[in-house]
Amino acid sequence: MSLLVQKYGGTSIGDTQRIGALAERVKASRATGDDIVVVVSAMSRETDRLAVLYEKIGGNDARESDFVLASGEQVAAGLTAAALQAIGVSARSFNGAQAGIITDNAHGKARIIDISTRTLRDALEVGQTPVITGFQGITADGAITTLGRGGSDTTAVALAAGLAADECQIYTDVNGIYTTDPRVCKKARLLKEVTFEEMLEMASLGSRVLQIRAVEFAGKYRVPLRVLSSFNATSTGTLIIYEEENMEKPVVTGVAFNRAEAKITVTGVPDQPGAAYKLLAPLAEGNINVDMILQNIGDDKRTSLSFTVHSDEFATALKISKQAAVAVNAVNIIADEKIGKVSIVGIGMKSHVGVASTMFRTLAENNINIQMISTSEIKISVVIDESRLDDAVRALHDAFDLGKEREMNRLELELTNILKGMYENAPDNNTVTIIHLFGIKYAAELQNPDISIQRIATNAAKKSYYTEIRKRIQLAKYVKFNSDGETYITEINNLIKN
Repeated sequence: MSLLVQKYGGTSIGDTQRIGALAERVKASRATGDDIVVVVSAMSRETDRLAVLYEKIGGNDARESDFVLASGEQVAAGLTAAALQAIGVSARSFNGAQAGIITDNAHGKARIIDISTRTLRDALEVGQTPVITGFQGITADGAITTLGRGGSDTTAVALAAGLAADECQIYTDVNGIYTTDPRVCKKARLLKEVTFEEMLEMASLGSRVLQIRAVEFAGKYRVPLRVLSSFNATSTGTLIIYEEENMEKPVVTGVAFNRAEAKITVTGVPDQPGAAYKLLAPLAEGNINVDMILQNIGDDKRTSLSFTVHSDEFATALKISKQAAVAVNAVNIIADEKIGKVSIVGIGMKSHVGVASTMFRTLAENNINIQMISTSEIKISVVIDESRLDDAVRALHDAFDLGKEREMNRLELELTNILKGMYENAPDNNTVTIIHLFGIKYAAELQNPDISIQRIATNAAKKSYYTEIRKRIQLAKYVKFNSDGETYITEINNLIKN
């Protein structure tokens, strides 16, 4: 029996019919013997509706704004618990405070600082399915806070960490993580797995499937994380994994992009120590995140400093920057809201050369001008004109062959064929499980729905060797294929014979 945290949001609970479908999915998961903890976002567009109401009333207090916005998740949690009860599943709804989620005082962007899971554990002990409001928590002095857009992902991951769940499953309206947005590039391919490091970069660079803080939390506390579709029951989604020394590392895993960018350039800044600090420190004090920074040195002992911010914070950032520019005796400020950022991400970039050259050549061949460049070990980002963003995404996706499935090598093909044959002729569940231990990675690659670790675990639970099989299944999660494939093949044959 596994403990799974399942998060549903937005279109997954867009209306009562979809909430009903969600309840049926949870019931099916429970039928396999798993304990389920459900986290929900507000119903589709409900948070936007509440934000408009608050703005119309003339509200400008962050604490009251959080109080209003948090109500959307409470409605969704109550309806979801009621839907589960209606089909015979014992369920109970909890808001963030009742679930023990303690945050700091940063209203609108609160961070989780502690979780007390006792109440949720008590509910699980008596066979209930807890349904928890995402996106929110409570401060030490009792004020309701929200975690920012996409904060329900963070709620789910944090609860999974606190409960030591076997997996945190994020259900969305897409099948998983793609090489890029399929709406922009028709050749986009579903990724079966990505590393936490890659996912963190992709989330920070504009991929909106997961909130960046959720990925940070999962990586820090080693929470197994999977992205799945609410509308495709057969898809295995994308598993987010830890990088290992012997794993194959594709040079580029995906192309991320972000339209919600704006650039501010301060010109004629005196070329002297502390000038950049005096320009950027006020932005930090205003809780505005600065992304890319570029400084150019002129011939007149003055520089220009360009930086990018999220478009939602552009107006505030521009106002602060104008005041800071006067303080440092700068000459002028230039604002540009018509920019976009495109990035390539891949763990294999750590050990491969020529990636930047390929990216820059591709953009040049498509007559796309680069305004700013930023790099890290596993990503390269450039700022370009927003009108060319889609062209850049498609060109880079083609340049790095991201639409092609990785081909299996000879050992992988041989091992896969042997495993398939053994599985088809397996005399009992014990043998099936042993095969699965050594073939879990390749069964997943084949996306064979008959080879399911949950199904095998359920069948094994009915046998006298339950404890041993459960132990082997847990160990199976860490089995990885390496170059010594013949040794694995020999071991499998010996196990089957014995």
